[in-house]
Amino acid sequence: MKFHRIAALILRHLYLYRRSLPRMMEIFYWPFLDLVIWGFITLYLVRYQTQVPGFVTFFLGALILWDMLFRSQQGVTISFLEELWARNLMNLFASPLKPSEFLAATMMMSVLKVTCVSVVMAVCAWLFYGYNIFLIGVWLFPFVLSLVVTGWIIGVFTTSLIMRFGQEAEVLAWSMVFLFQPISCVFYPMDVLPVWLKPVAWANPAAHIFEGMRAVLTPGSSPLPHLAWACGLNLVLLATVIAWFHRTFAYCKEQGLLVRVGE
Repeated sequence: MKFHRIAALILRHLYLYRRSLPRMMEIFYWPFLDLVIWGFITLYLVRYQTQVPGFVTFFLGALILWDMLFRSQQGVTISFLEELWARNLMNLFASPLKPSEFLAATMMMSVLKVTCVSVVMAVCAWLFYGYNIFLIGVWLFPFVLSLVVTGWIIGVFTTSLIMRFGQEAEVLAWSMVFLFQPISCVFYPMDVLPVWLKPVAWANPAAHIFEGMRAVLTPGSSPLPHLAWACGLNLVLLATVIAWFHRTFAYCKEQGLLVRVGE
């Protein structure tokens, strides 16, 4: 892998944001809108704290972390779609650019998006609702890192499907992550899931991350087991989807699908 090729691809995507209001809205406006809506819901529920379980106070923190996961996945998938929409895939892969370098560039783009979105949401949550995401303490950093990796896993897998099946699979770029939301236990503990669904959630790294966040904020609970599970699952699943991406790329190249995927 050559860093200058990865950096060139990152720079190519950054240039798209300079004069594009819709792309800037993706980073700043939509996360802010989500925060405002859920912030008002949380304030409403806090008024009835005696009737509603205490976990409603976790909503804003869960929302911020969920948006990190979503933007991490989008950073990988949308970067691929930008090349698809620009009919630029053949130009890229006719160059010395390797699939691994392409993946590395999209992952770095996702980190940049997550950083921007996180800063916006954390500042707005503090200004408008007095909520400090850093109440999680030093645990915040390993949880956020794990969420970013989980987003990469979903993003690389989605990209592989779009590469294989073409434009008819583009809708997965926005919907795939929400397929995992019910078993990610973002706004509720894993205990509320049906018995048959709990093993599925247990195999989802995001579920352990959000359970770990709740454990940090709950006296007497330890987040270590959930963090260990999240890290272990992320390592296995990331290696699996990267291998899957390379296999899909080789198949598409052999079958000539890269030429037709943008048509």
